[in-house]
Amino acid sequence: MPHPRTITASTRSARKRSKGNPLAASRSSLVSSFATLAILIIGSSTLRTAQAADVDFLRDVQPIFAARCWSCHGASDAAGGLRLIDRESALATADSGEPPIVPGDPQTSELIRRVLSDDDSFRMPPEGPPLSSDQVETLRQWITSGADWPPHWAYAELRRPPVPTTAGGWARNPIDHFVAAERESRGLTPAPETDRTTWLRRVHFDLLGLPPPPERIAEFLADDSPQAHDRILDRLLADPAYGERQARHWIDLIHFAETHGHDQDRPRDHAWPYRDYLINAFNDDIPYSRFIDEQIAGDVLGHGDPRGIVATGFLAAGPWDESSLRDIREDTDDREIARYLDRDNIVTTVMSTFVSSTVHCARCHDHKFDPISQADHYNLQAVFAATDKANRRYDADPEVARHRRELNEALADLPNRLAAADPSLDSPATRQAVEAWEREIRDAESLWRPATITRSESAHGSKLIPQPDSSILAGGDRPERDTYSIWLTPIDNEIRGVRLELLTDDSLPHRGPGRQDNGNLHLNRFRVFAVGSADEPDRELRIASAVADFDQAGWGVERAIDGQDATAWGIYPQVGVPHEAVFTLAEPWSAPSVPPAANSGNGDQDVALEQRTLRVELQQSHGGGHLIGRFRLSTTASTPRLPNRSLDPQLVELLGIAPTERSADDRRRLAVAYAEQDYRARLEALPPQSLVYCGTNRFAADGSFRPSTTPRSVRLLGRGELSQPLGEATPGALDCLANFPGQLAIEDPDDEGQRRAALANWLSDTRNPLTWRSIANRIWQWHFGRGLVDTPNDFGRMGAAPTHPELLDWLACNLRDGDHSIKSLRRLILTSATYRQASTGNPDAAAIDAENRLLWRFNRQRLDAESFQDSVLAVAGTLDRQLGGPSVKQFIQTPGTHVTPNVDYRNFPPDAPALRRRSVYRFLFRTIPDPFMDALDCPDGSQLTPVRNESITAMQALATLNDKSVLWQCRQLADAIERDSQADPDGTARAQAAFRRILGREPTDEESTAVAWYITAHGLPAACRVLFNSNEFMFVD
Repeated sequence: MPHPRTITASTRSARKRSKGNPLAASRSSLVSSFATLAILIIGSSTLRTAQAADVDFLRDVQPIFAARCWSCHGASDAAGGLRLIDRESALATADSGEPPIVPGDPQTSELIRRVLSDDDSFRMPPEGPPLSSDQVETLRQWITSGADWPPHWAYAELRRPPVPTTAGGWARNPIDHFVAAERESRGLTPAPETDRTTWLRRVHFDLLGLPPPPERIAEFLADDSPQAHDRILDRLLADPAYGERQARHWIDLIHFAETHGHDQDRPRDHAWPYRDYLINAFNDDIPYSRFIDEQIAGDVLGHGDPRGIVATGFLAAGPWDESSLRDIREDTDDREIARYLDRDNIVTTVMSTFVSSTVHCARCHDHKFDPISQADHYNLQAVFAATDKANRRYDADPEVARHRRELNEALADLPNRLAAADPSLDSPATRQAVEAWEREIRDAESLWRPATITRSESAHGSKLIPQPDSSILAGGDRPERDTYSIWLTPIDNEIRGVRLELLTDDSLPHRGPGRQDNGNLHLNRFRVFAVGSADEPDRELRIASAVADFDQAGWGVERAIDGQDATAWGIYPQVGVPHEAVFTLAEPWSAPSVPPAANSGNGDQDVALEQRTLRVELQQSHGGGHLIGRFRLSTTASTPRLPNRSLDPQLVELLGIAPTERSADDRRRLAVAYAEQDYRARLEALPPQSLVYCGTNRFAADGSFRPSTTPRSVRLLGRGELSQPLGEATPGALDCLANFPGQLAIEDPDDEGQRRAALANWLSDTRNPLTWRSIANRIWQWHFGRGLVDTPNDFGRMGAAPTHPELLDWLACNLRDGDHSIKSLRRLILTSATYRQASTGNPDAAAIDAENRLLWRFNRQRLDAESFQDSVLAVAGTLDRQLGGPSVKQFIQTPGTHVTPNVDYRNFPPDAPALRRRSVYRFLFRTIPDPFMDALDCPDGSQLTPVRNESITAMQALATLNDKSVLWQCRQLADAIERDSQADPDGTARAQAAFRRILGREPTDEESTAVAWYITAHGLPAACRVLFNSNEFMFVD
């Protein structure tokens, strides 16, 4: 049988029924209830005929225009000279010479004549069926009443509406007055308050994504004080699991995953710190405005807090086309197209997440339905013109980050201090420190003796030019790869080590010491040979160890002696400064003695001199021009050790001046050199930095994928085509909001960080109505299963209108005008009478509002995939509550044929510790999702998911009944129940215990009898399995 993790198990066992099984009737009832629920979900609401007295443009008229008119008469199209996009355009005379709409007079309005016409060539809309009589009547009544056309609700200025007054004493807080006013206008009455156990389970899943344990249920039921509900909320909002639950909502929104997607779905091993940032941010309840700022420009606006860098993982949450953005050459159309598409993905994520706007619809032309121009889209792209997705270094410890920042600032200020002749550079204390440093340099340098270079060769055409200081400068055309061979004659008769100094030079990119465009180099192999005679080959000398003054992360100097051509030593990002490495020989090399000079002419002396020669081979085979630019070799007869730092030629010149002959300027220059090496040494002594995959322009170049030091040019593209470039875009936002312009305040347009910071400030501004309406709607959705606007990523004209517009604005103002606390807004919602309603149906109410848009009851919701998996673990007592850390791979990973690895979920052991972590810590693959989670509607990591699909299929039941990990957890739970149960021959005690643990309540007598029978017939693990798959567990009422 195929493994159940593949969701292909047979349904035969699920359909099997046992004769005389008392559980069958109960299960049949569950199936019936299941079908009833499905009917309620898909039922349609009754269409209301508009009346002149209460016709509403946004609710009644705009949906008709959106569905039947805007494709030809929208924002970017004006067939016949008519735009039905705002009042001014709709009242203007069309190409026909007639006014389409005459307020108060439908008879002379061409719009009404057109929709009523029997002439196919004259009637509107020209395609599809005519408007229904109800729709025509709605338009007629709207025009009769004056054709009121308010600005689109989402773009209007956000003002706090007054709280309506309602009767009956039902309301617990202002939310309920808004809900009651809408409900009463339709003649609806609220559902009764739900029982306390149901409320407790509901709020536990909403805030933690986990069921309440039996002891907490008992404690809550025993607490009959008025503060009982508040105490529960205090506890849950302070629980670390709160952040884990809320982070999962955000992950859906921004399509966060830990692989690149596309055809090269490479894992991102450093994406997880951003997920931990989300968890901590929600737990700490940072102000929502700060939450926005940090994710767009936390490295700029974070005031040195390292989590500001981690937060920019938001910008890199989506897919990344590695093959186009890294492997293809920089100067190709394919590369440029990929870059535009990548920026489009960032812009789409930013604008849909924070302001619920479909800006991506304006990529090829002006938005057809919303006042968003194509220029707006490309101006937003220009904000991210230098932003790429890559690993960036950061200090997890804020104190270390502060210390590193101070040292770097002091280092950068040294030239200014020298130029200003800072007196402290020539103070007695500084002179004393410099003298001690000089002695240290001389002691270290005395170990090393320069060797005489007799010959140098390049395997691929580099010009190796000897310099007066015994160094060699590589010039000429730069090959992709090269190997330098240097023949040198040591001064000492015995050699224990070789030193390689990498030196700077003005002729090199970033002053080197490498020839790569970013100043880096990669030394794949460092080898030393004793040159043999004419009849003997050169003998390689084994190198025991290597140490360098600096190692690029993942490119340590030990990789230059590991014998592997694919590994290398690198020094990025410390370019523009000298470096050195010391290579210790495994055994000392002794040079043969040279016979006295003779005139015999037989060449014995020349042969002996040749045998005193060493050949050093510097293999640089990584590619991409990662070559050494300037270097010097020396040897030692003593035990090799690394000097403080390779010396710049100018410093060597200064040190050669006698102390008594140095000028004040000489002394200051030496003081600066001393301070520079001191600051660098202290920087290197700091703990290693961590990595986060984020939106950045600070990362190590990788092939043709390299950071842009200044923002790239972004042009508006006609029809979205690279072949049709128009004017250059400038950073900007949206200009369609009331009393809030889209211009961004940027002092230095060449500063990539300032561009992002300006957009962050625009998004989080309290004057931005979209921002606060958007998040208020999302929070409501996360509690009720559906937002007040049920298109949470689209507040435009093609999106849904709010069911309770005044309530939405009141919630948005409450968040905006307070301390921007998400937890405070949640508490307000959770303490409302609206939230406390039961989910029970009412046929009379359903006849008026079948979809419960007016909130006359609570919406029953199915557990999402993560909540189901986590809840099974929690109930079984095996859930690992560890907070944060690297993602766990709940699959077996092996190398693939190319970049994307092979991933095997089927054979992953069900008892593995990785399967006990909360599912928010799962490693998320884009192209290879977990089939079990996929069956339970876990979203596609390549797609923005503001609302999850909620399906009910037989495949889900098969998955949850047969998944290996679920079965294993059922056995663990059964073992725990068995341990806690006394003698139980008929299974009754175990049935009651299973009910308490899984469903959080005592079973009825009928249920107890049925489950006890099932336990004796099929075992306790099988009974646990059935209860986990019951509607009562799978749904939250």
